[in-house]
Amino acid sequence: MTLDQIKIEDVLDQLREALSGEDWDRAVDLVEAMRPADQADVFNELSPDSQDQLLPRLDPEDSADILEELEDEDAAEIATRMEADDLASILNRMEPDEAADLLGDIDPVQVEEALSVLDYPEEIKTLLVHQDETAGGLMTSARVVLHKDINAGEAIQYLRSLNLESEDIHYVYVVDDNNCLVGIVSLYTLLVARPDELINQILDPDVISIPADADQEQAARLMARYDLLALPVIDSSGQLLGIITHDDLVDVLEDEATEDIYRLGGIPEEQDVNVSLLSALQTRLPWLVLNLGTAMVSVAVLSLFENTIARVAILAAFFPIVAGVSGSAGTQTLTVIVRGLALGEIFPRQGIRALGREVLIGLTNGIVIGVLVAGIAMIWKGTPMLGVVVGLATLLNMIGAGMAGGSVPLIMQVLKIDPALASPILVSTITDTLGYLIYLGLATLVFIRFV
Repeated sequence: MTLDQIKIEDVLDQLREALSGEDWDRAVDLVEAMRPADQADVFNELSPDSQDQLLPRLDPEDSADILEELEDEDAAEIATRMEADDLASILNRMEPDEAADLLGDIDPVQVEEALSVLDYPEEIKTLLVHQDETAGGLMTSARVVLHKDINAGEAIQYLRSLNLESEDIHYVYVVDDNNCLVGIVSLYTLLVARPDELINQILDPDVISIPADADQEQAARLMARYDLLALPVIDSSGQLLGIITHDDLVDVLEDEATEDIYRLGGIPEEQDVNVSLLSALQTRLPWLVLNLGTAMVSVAVLSLFENTIARVAILAAFFPIVAGVSGSAGTQTLTVIVRGLALGEIFPRQGIRALGREVLIGLTNGIVIGVLVAGIAMIWKGTPMLGVVVGLATLLNMIGAGMAGGSVPLIMQVLKIDPALASPILVSTITDTLGYLIYLGLATLVFIRFV
């Protein structure tokens, strides 16, 4: 346990003691003395009843920070238990995109009640129309926008009047009469420009933007590739709808990486370590059953060579090597290809080149591992022919593993199936089945027919 965790556990104990004694001032002081992320961690450990009693007593700014830091489903569960006026007072202090995300996860009737008492409902309503995992669902309102026909002096005066915090201004976007994005202006350019110089004359028209219906992963890749602090979001006609900020990028990358890790492990969706037994079974068991079904293919192949195994029992000792090493090679290839697809480094049309490279790697690794395995078999069992069979089978299966690990995720991508979810089971089945088929097929030819 880290020092921070120890401190949080200590505060949590004090907070529970204060709540049990209804010492609300003490409880509020304990929470408001913490950073937002720590506030959320502590608050999430409280019982629903304690949460409901404590939240309205906190400063609305702290309440907003807590709901923003909590996982979406946890924040939504808390929000559904709140009165419309209390929820609205917190939503008014939240970032518009965070408020829209929260409202998008609760009952529509409650959403309408909260919107009816919000200070600026239209800003949030605009964001609610976009799906969660799109650029539009990720964006927040563009607070700093200039018209192309005003001059630099007017622009600076306008920026002063907004009284925004420094972190709210990353770039100054420029629009025309139709609110279409036409360029971008840096603060430095504004400061050094003549006061009477028009924005249209000093803007940079080469601005990177993204359509509102684009996937959030595409937005994250754009921002990472071009080192952007913010990314403007436009509609089909080029109108500026909002911006995606760098903190949203971090959240997207974390969410997508977490999703891929879970799916590579055969778990379709993210699960908390304290997930209920029923929920865990519902998400994991179907994939284990599917894995059992595909494993039966390997069993069927083994059953074809029962006579060979019975007559040359020593073959069974090398099953883990032939299947295990090639399985690891297939997983390595699969990981590289899935990552490349997720980051946009590999596209299906480039699949042949990527596949060829992975097969070449499999061939090279196969030669080295095959020679080592052959040597081990010869020295250990004193049977040169067994070493040849095991070594050659390992080499061929390593090549097959490279082909499977490279081609399966590419095919899944073309079929619009998440490669991270579907590929591991298929690649494992192919490498195991192919390994047994090659190994036992060679053994049958060598030991049964020619010996």
